[in-house]
Order: sequence, then C-alpha cells, then structure tokens
Amino acid sequence: MLNGPYATDTDSSTVQSNKDIMSAGSASVERELASTRRLLWGDHVKEDVFRRWAQGFQFSADEPSALIQQEGGPCAAIAPVQGFLLKILLSETPGHNFQDVTSEKCNSLLVRAVCTILSQCLAPKYNVAVYRKSESDPEASGHNVSAEEQSCDSIEQFHRRIEVHPFQSLSEVESFYTRNIRILKDKYGVLLLLYSVILSKGVAVVEAELAELSDPLIHSTYGYGSQGLINLMLTGRAVAHVWDHDQVVGGLRLRGIEKQNDIGFLTIMEHMQYCTVGSFYKNPKHPVWVLASETHLTVLFSLERRLAAPETVGESAERIFRSFDPDGNNFIPSEILQDVLCAADLVSEPEYVELMRRKLDSENLGIILLSSFMDEFFPGCERGAPDTFTLHHYNGLLRSNPGGQVVYRTGRAALLECPMRAASTDQMLTCLQTKWPSIDVVWDDGQSPSLN
Repeated sequence: MLNGPYATDTDSSTVQSNKDIMSAGSASVERELASTRRLLWGDHVKEDVFRRWAQGFQFSADEPSALIQQEGGPCAAIAPVQGFLLKILLSETPGHNFQDVTSEKCNSLLVRAVCTILSQCLAPKYNVAVYRKSESDPEASGHNVSAEEQSCDSIEQFHRRIEVHPFQSLSEVESFYTRNIRILKDKYGVLLLLYSVILSKGVAVVEAELAELSDPLIHSTYGYGSQGLINLMLTGRAVAHVWDHDQVVGGLRLRGIEKQNDIGFLTIMEHMQYCTVGSFYKNPKHPVWVLASETHLTVLFSLERRLAAPETVGESAERIFRSFDPDGNNFIPSEILQDVLCAADLVSEPEYVELMRRKLDSENLGIILLSSFMDEFFPGCERGAPDTFTLHHYNGLLRSNPGGQVVYRTGRAALLECPMRAASTDQMLTCLQTKWPSIDVVWDDGQSPSLN
C-alpha cells in the first residue's frame, strides 16, 4: 500500500504489497531509471528544459476536455494523450456537446487515454512511475504552492523520489490511476507517464527500435520530442520514421509504421519534402490526427466517420501523382511517367510507358495532366471521403490561442474538384493538403488556427 499523498483504502488487488513497490533504492530499478533517463534526456539535462516538461495533465477552464500545455516542449506527450482522449470521447458522447462533459468524465477520459497508450506497448507487465513526495513538500502538506517552490526541484531529486509500481493487467492500472488521479494531474504527471511507458515497454526494447539513432528522445537544447518519442506515444513503437513498413535506404533497414494506427499523424515537413507520411498514419481507424509543425504538435479531429475510411485505389493513385507535383500544378513532366506508374504499382515496363506517354501527351507538350492520368487508369473512381465536412482543431499552448483560451476551433472543409494550389503562407492548409491535396477550409472565426 502506498503512503502519503497517494495512499488508497483498498488497493490489495491493484497495488501490490510493499515488497512489490520498487523504489529508486533497489539496484535493478536504479539501473532501469538511469537508462530511461539517458534515453530521454541524454547525458546532460538543461534545467530549463526539465522545468518546461515538469507539468501535470490539466484541463482548460474554457474547454472541459482540452488539455493545457503551459510551455513549449511536452507536446510530444500531451498531444498524443489529447488525441486518444478525443478518440474515446467522440465514440461515446451523444450529440457531441463538448461543453457538457463533466470534470469526472474528463478525468475518466484522461485515465483511459493513458491506459490506451500503455496498452500499445504490448508489455508483459505495466510499471507505473509515481513521484514520492516527502511530508515536508508544500504540495503534500496541502498549502498553496508558489512558483518559486514549484521550480525548486532538480532532475536528480525527481529521480531519487520515483517509485515504480508493477501491475499484471491494464484493468489494475486503470483502477490505480482512477483512485489516484493526482499522479497524472500533479506537477510531474506528464513526465511520469513517459517514464511509465518506457519502463513498461522495456528500455532495451525501445533502444532496439531506435537502433539507427543516438540522440535522446527529448532534444537537449530545445526540449522538443523526437519523432521516435512521438511514434512511441502514438503507436507503441519508438521507430524513427513515418512511412509505411520498413524501407532499405543506402543498405540500412529503416523502420516505419507497421500497421493502420488508431489515430493519425500529418506533418508540414512532408510538404517541405523532408519526409513521406505513409497511408497507415494518413488514414487512421478514427478521424483524429496529430499535426506537426517544425516545433509543435496539435490535434485535428472530426465527427465525420467517413474520413477514417481507407483510401480508395483512385485516391491513393491521385495522392501519389500529386507527390510528383509539389507545386500543385495538376500536371507532371511526361518524362517521369514511369516513376509515377511504378510508385502507384501500375505497369511500368518501358514499352508500355512509352505508349502511355504518347497517348497522355498527344500534343507532345512535355506534360501529363492529372485529369488525363485519372481518366486513363481510374475512370469513374469515386472518393471515399465526403466532399464537405466539419473539422475541429486543438492547440494546447495558451499563447497560441486567441485571448489565451484553450478551446476547440471549428472549420468547414471542402474538397475542390480542380485545385490550383499556389504557394501558401497558411501552415494549417499546407499541412492538411498533404492528406487532402484539394482541401480548402473556412474557419468559423475567420482565422486559421496556429500550428505553433
């Protein structure tokens, strides 16, 4: 049984006896914690970076189910939790009146979202990290905590006071968190979840999945989470890439996303041609996507279930064609037709390609139109997604929301018939076009939400 601020009355079935509570004093746990620390932070941790990650999961006063991010950095944990929370909420809330969600319901959603993330680790047992407060701690004694008192802890003190509680089943973890919700909501809640995920999955397993990388999961200078950390939180696998399956590049086998995920991921970095997001992330099982700018993560979601339908063959081919048309001109140079056909898993033998090139570029202009390509290879192919739908956007950073109010922003989206995509300064639209190349969105308040 736990002592102090996380004591419970009847935890005999969920919290093991004292001999099973692994404090940082035991040698094996000390080794695991030291390895976890190096994996997350590297050899040197800037005090400012650690301080920015030292926050709990707190809900907005203006949007009951929206989590607040106090400073830059911990979005790599907060945004995935928000995404899974929304996935659960959208499937269970009649009428989807977000303002009517009670605080008790929000706490329950938080616990279930955290348990969903832990479940993806496929762990033989679940090791839940808890911060053991001393009786002299201001928070433990119940009086108000000043900003100076809140910032006084170091990462060394944090590690000295971690206890690890092993559970055999996810239901035990859910019961424990439900009775001890402050573990998640108090100062170190976000970090304790990260440690719980890595300790449950196993440090050695995470390191093996990150085999080709040596940098820590949290950037030592800027404090943002790596793609490996984002993928770990979203999929349960700490792989470094966002394409489908594994790819061999320069003789190296680079791991990607192995199957369709529950929630998706889109990034503006794909528009900049720094990466390619695969279909498993672009077409998740639920209409919820984590969005990435260069420095921040936010969440896009919709009540329109058809947005989560798998791509049709034609939609996949159109997306591939457009990937060879980064300027959005709706045509490609005719000399790269073979590359497009090969990428779309169509016949790409040289003789056939030359025949198709002459047919699709009959006037010998040196270009092939998207419309001609689709009419030839996918005539009459219908879209799986509706032509119009409503989108909602979440950004947890206070400073990124008008008036400092963290609320869901709403927009009306349309998939246009003939997109003429020029260079845009609208980061939101640019990011969404990596998934829906012809999308346009009108936001209810007349201004596109910030990705940063």
